[in-house]
Amino acid sequence: MNRLERVSSWLKKEGHDAAFIHTKENVFYLTDFYTDPHERLMGLFLFQEQEPFFVCPGMEAGQARSAGWEHGIIGYGDHEDPWELIKAELTKRNVRLDSIAVEKDSISLSRSEQLKQASGGAAFVSAEETLNQFRLVKDEKEISILREAAKLADYGVEVGVAALKEGVSETEVLAQIEFELKKKGVQGMSFSTMVLFGEKSGQPHGNPGADRLKKGDFVLFDLGVILDGYCSDITRTFAYQSISPKQEEIYETVLKAEQAALQLSKPGVRIGDLDLKARGIIEKAGYGDYFPHRLGHGLGISVHEYPSMSSANNTLLKEGMVYTIEPGIYVPDVGGVRIEDDVFVTKDGAEALTQYPKELTILK
Repeated sequence: MNRLERVSSWLKKEGHDAAFIHTKENVFYLTDFYTDPHERLMGLFLFQEQEPFFVCPGMEAGQARSAGWEHGIIGYGDHEDPWELIKAELTKRNVRLDSIAVEKDSISLSRSEQLKQASGGAAFVSAEETLNQFRLVKDEKEISILREAAKLADYGVEVGVAALKEGVSETEVLAQIEFELKKKGVQGMSFSTMVLFGEKSGQPHGNPGADRLKKGDFVLFDLGVILDGYCSDITRTFAYQSISPKQEEIYETVLKAEQAALQLSKPGVRIGDLDLKARGIIEKAGYGDYFPHRLGHGLGISVHEYPSMSSANNTLLKEGMVYTIEPGIYVPDVGGVRIEDDVFVTKDGAEALTQYPKELTILK
C-alpha cells in the first residue's frame, strides 16, 4: 500500500470524507513534490474512494508532474481565486463532505474558513497524529538519504574546524561552512547555522555575530543540511588552544550522557527513559540546572518532527525511527557544550548516522 492509499484507507476506517493536506513537508511526503509556495495556496485533497487532486500555483504544476504526481492538478494564476476552482471541482465530483481531516496545528483561520465554505460547511478533524505516525518509521530510501545528509553535516563541521584561527569571527566561519556545503549540492541548510565562541556557546540557541575567536574559548557548531527533501542535524563542541578544568569537566559529562543515551537506544525502550538516562548523569555531576531542554527530537523531512525526545514521552522506540540525541550543559560566564548525533534505530540497537569524532579535542 503506497502513502496515498494509506491515507485513503485511514479516512475510510475513521469515517472521514476527505483530507486537505497543505504543509510543504506532508505534501512532499505524499507527492514527492518539494516546494514552498510562500503565501500562495498549495493543497492536496484525498478521498476514501475518489481520485485525489492537487492544487498549486500554475507556474509549479509542471514541476509537480515532473516529481511524479499522476493525478489531477488544479493550477491557478495569481489573478484567480483557487478556492473558487476547488469549490467547482468538489461540486463536479458531487462528493459529500461532512468531515475533513486537516493539519489543525498549521492551517490558518482564513484558510480554514475558506475550506469550510468551499466544502459546504464540513467539520474538521485533526490529521497531524496520523501523518506523524506514518512518517515515524523511515523506509530504506529515506534512511539512505538521511545517511548521506548526515555525512554532509559531518563535512560541515570539518569545514568549520578548518576555518578557525585566532581573531576570526563567528559569521566568517559560518559563511565558509555554508559556501562549501552549497558547492556539494545541498538544497539548503535545515535551520540557521550556529557558530558560537566563548561565553556565547552557553546560549542553547545563540545567534552568531561579530564575536572573534580567542584562546580558551569553547567553539560550538550546530548545523544541518537539506538533501533530497530530508534534514540532518549535528552539534560538536571544541576547545580552542587551551581548556580549563571546569570546561573539561563539563565536556566529559555531556559526552558521557550522550553516549549513555545512544547505548540505551533500541526497539522497545521508552523514549522518556533516554532523556532520563542522560539527565541523570548530568544531574549527578551537579549540572542538572544547566540542562534546560529535552534530549532531542525526531528527524526526517522536518528538522524537528515527531517524536519529542522528552522525559514525559511514553512512546516505545521502533526499528526505522530516526531522531537526535543532544544533551547539553550551559553555564553562564563559562560557556556551553552540546554534543548531538542523528540516530537510526536498527533491529537490535541503534546507529549514529553522524560520525564526526566526539572525543574532547583542543584545537591548536
